[in-house]
Amino acid sequence: MSAYMEPLYSASIVFILLGIVLWIPWMIYMYRKHGYFSLSQTLISFSFIFYMIAALFLVLLPLPDTRNTCAMQNPNTQHYSLTPFRFITDTLSGGWFNAKSPASYVLIFRQPAFYQAFFNFLLLLPLGVYLRYFLTHKKSWWKAGLIALATTLFFEITQITGIYGIYNCAYRIFDVDDLMLNASGAVLGFFLAPAFLAMFPSKENINARAKVLIDRDEVKSMSVLLAIAIDIFIIDIIRQVILYFTNQNEVTSFIVFSLLAFIWLCIIPIIWNGRTVGTWIMRFRYDSKLSRKTTISRLVKRFAAFYMAYFMLAVVGVLNNVEVTMASPYYKASVFLAVGSSILTAILMVVLFIHIMLVVFGKGKRRFFFDESADLYTTRKK
Repeated sequence: MSAYMEPLYSASIVFILLGIVLWIPWMIYMYRKHGYFSLSQTLISFSFIFYMIAALFLVLLPLPDTRNTCAMQNPNTQHYSLTPFRFITDTLSGGWFNAKSPASYVLIFRQPAFYQAFFNFLLLLPLGVYLRYFLTHKKSWWKAGLIALATTLFFEITQITGIYGIYNCAYRIFDVDDLMLNASGAVLGFFLAPAFLAMFPSKENINARAKVLIDRDEVKSMSVLLAIAIDIFIIDIIRQVILYFTNQNEVTSFIVFSLLAFIWLCIIPIIWNGRTVGTWIMRFRYDSKLSRKTTISRLVKRFAAFYMAYFMLAVVGVLNNVEVTMASPYYKASVFLAVGSSILTAILMVVLFIHIMLVVFGKGKRRFFFDESADLYTTRKK
């Protein structure tokens, strides 16, 4: 049992790290494509990633302790088995099986060769279930079989090449039975998939809900938040590049960020019909629902509301970083400012966090303060 737990444990660690990296891009993809966050599709997609990592690790782990695996093996060791159905011969070897004795049939399930063959059959069975979800149509079973065959062939080639030269000899054999059993399990999983997928909404239902949101011209609050996050991220990257080639201090950083934010969040959307790079990625834009002139003025107001929040946090941050020696007559005042600014920073962050949570989980009843103050609306219409 421990032979299986170690690969699964390693796969869990890799999956968690990979999930952290992929989470924000995945949310951007979901809201960009469907306009809302589909929990069912997220569970299926991320569980598929974990399954594929786990399957690969079950095939490859545990790794040998040395790269010179040839020294660990007999010179006559054969690294491949090209005889079909050899697992049947291996299971029935030993002279214990008697076709006329029903009791001997039970012993089949106690043979190591049977367990290994059964494990290989089950290894890619979940792949067939996932492929049924992704390919949708029952007639695509042959595509699922080819994908499964390519997957198991990749596993076998990886093994026989010593993970493509990392080890100088294969530490597991290339077995044609593994190809047949893996592919057969995947095809069976493809036909059994409806029993597992019945508890999840179909892709057709997900697309239908996305169409409803498009018809209603509804933009979810999370899409707006992600667009802002994308814009701020890009602004900060540009700021860091500029500061790398200039004098780096808090004043320069503040001025550079302010100018970039004004261009990115005010000038660009005025020129680009209410779009920033973030809103373009998330497939919506801002509009006042009145004239072009009012849209421009409200975009300026929106930037002013956003910049006010940034200005307050920036000033508090500067006050918090003021350093005065104990000999200075202003030492007590500096301590008071440091404590007060720390408390004010905490309060502002808590208020901002609560505001974001209320908007995101408010089911469209609230808007972000910068949109509300400017009376701007989001739309998917061009």
